Amino acid sequence: MDNDAYAHVNNVVYYSFFDTAVNQILIEAGVLDIQRSPVIGLVVETQCRYFAPITFPDRVCAGIRVAHIGNSSVRYEVGLFRNTEHVAAAQGHFVHVYVDRSTNRPVTLPDLLRKTVESLSRHMDQVTMDD
Repeated sequence: MDNDAYAHVNNVVYYSFFDTAVNQILIEAGVLDIQRSPVIGLVVETQCRYFAPITFPDRVCAGIRVAHIGNSSVRYEVGLFRNTEHVAAAQGHFVHVYVDRSTNRPVTLPDLLRKTVESLSRHMDQVTMDD
């Protein structure tokens, strides 16, 4: 379903990969519960550069690092890799502003979230997704 008329994954799906990869890392670290977390990240900026097509049934691996940590925001940089390739098929960034779930107003990053994203600013983490 994700392949478009040109037989490659449609570019909107790359943004879904970014979102999935970032959220998976936060969920696994215990700093995000999609249903209950009082603080959630809202996407305020994204960008993607495409270098090579991804097609179904490629296996997609996302490399993630944190490039900037603000008071209430985090800029994640993401590289998407096909199968076992070592050169990115696409790369981009994804900025979350963290807000109070009930008010949608920005909040200071909670301590555990800050520690988690600080660890990602020192090294890249990896998430694998199947298209």
